Amino acid sequence: MLLKSTTRHVRVFAAEVQDNELIPSEQVLTLDIDPDNELNWEEISLQKVYSKFDELVENYSGEDLTDYNLRRIGSDLEHFIRNLLLQGEISYNLDSRVLNYSMGLPRVESPEPEGKYQL
Repeated sequence: MLLKSTTRHVRVFAAEVQDNELIPSEQVLTLDIDPDNELNWEEISLQKVYSKFDELVENYSGEDLTDYNLRRIGSDLEHFIRNLLLQGEISYNLDSRVLNYSMGLPRVESPEPEGKYQL
């Protein structure tokens, strides 16, 4: 049976990818970040998420491979990605087919100087 954790922007599978197929594994976890391309990513931000994933997996080393533990890893990564968004390291992809601002409203530049409104 394939164990997995799915959040809005993170999917963790207890599986290996072989010929574009997921093969269940008790030794390997596979990470899919932002499968719907809702966010704009720089390579450095992606590497931060992969590093955090490696850290979380290492923290669970020796624990049973359970659905619950995968969900905890997925949730922790979702929170980490939210922090990257709040810090401005990543942004919403406003051209995405799915516009779901689940992590807060996007920041957009206003053409008007702040504090001045037209009536």
